[in-house]
Amino acid sequence: KLQNVLFNVPNLPHESVPAGKSEVDNIEVRKIGAPRTFDFEIKDHTDVGTPLGLDFDTGIKLSGTRFTFMRGGIAKLHRALAQFMLDTQTEQHGYEECYTPYLVNAETLTGTGQLPKFEEDLFSLNHNDSKLYLIPTSEVTLTNTVRDEIVPLESLPIKLTAHTPCFRSEAGSYGRDTKGMIRQHQFDKVEMVQIVHPSKSYEALEEMVGHAENILKALELPYRVVSLCTGDMGFGAAKTYDLEVWLPAQNTYREISSVSNCEAFQARRLQARFRNEQGKTEFVHTLNGSGLAVGRTLVAVLENYQNADGSVTIPKVLQPYMNNIQVIKPA
Repeated sequence: KLQNVLFNVPNLPHESVPAGKSEVDNIEVRKIGAPRTFDFEIKDHTDVGTPLGLDFDTGIKLSGTRFTFMRGGIAKLHRALAQFMLDTQTEQHGYEECYTPYLVNAETLTGTGQLPKFEEDLFSLNHNDSKLYLIPTSEVTLTNTVRDEIVPLESLPIKLTAHTPCFRSEAGSYGRDTKGMIRQHQFDKVEMVQIVHPSKSYEALEEMVGHAENILKALELPYRVVSLCTGDMGFGAAKTYDLEVWLPAQNTYREISSVSNCEAFQARRLQARFRNEQGKTEFVHTLNGSGLAVGRTLVAVLENYQNADGSVTIPKVLQPYMNNIQVIKPA
């Protein structure tokens, strides 16, 4: 009973986190890139994407609301984005590529903090008397690799990345972002996880923000970095930065990545430790971040790279992943 109470207590914010109650109290850290000026009427990603193969009607027919079916050029662009992100994280930033299960047990989700508090946000299924959950992010599987382990000091930092689908019930978001791809029950994400020495975790946090930013810079998408206030941070985070990308049709910045230092919060639940220089065991610090959310990046590319004739220019860094085509056009 006591453990259950403790499992519902959130992490304590770091002293550098701005005090506040909601997203209006978040602090902008920097803004990169100027939004493009359009000499034609801007369309949102649903109007740009539908003639190119973004098929919401089939998604609804197959599964219901908040699901998307993609075909043709859009499906290829979505795949190219994920591939580019994974290649960047592994080849430029030094993460080890992983392939993980998409179904996990309750112990795994308890370790990273989704259970018991956020069960309503998860999809679950019962199979042969056991209950399994669809992962809401590969942060869950990547971070749990060190559960019940004493990792060698010399192996730190551990840097892992994976491209997976993520599944979320979106229980608390009724009526929000009901149109389009911004808020889906199933979406792809390239995740970054670092498991580090406690003295290095804030250095690692800044580094990981840079790793996410490098994707947006390479895609030449305008964005800003925001430091979340105490009231807007997630349950397990001690400090979080959000990266928000410019969406011209909404005339605003929208979250595309969240990068958090959980300090020892998850490690304590996971019993993930290392042996320090004196031979004593200490909890590691864990960090996670999106590098990036693939669907939202697709949204940003469709809106920022749209042309007056309904076509979309392919960002230069993605062209090698798409047989060097420069534009996708309506069929």
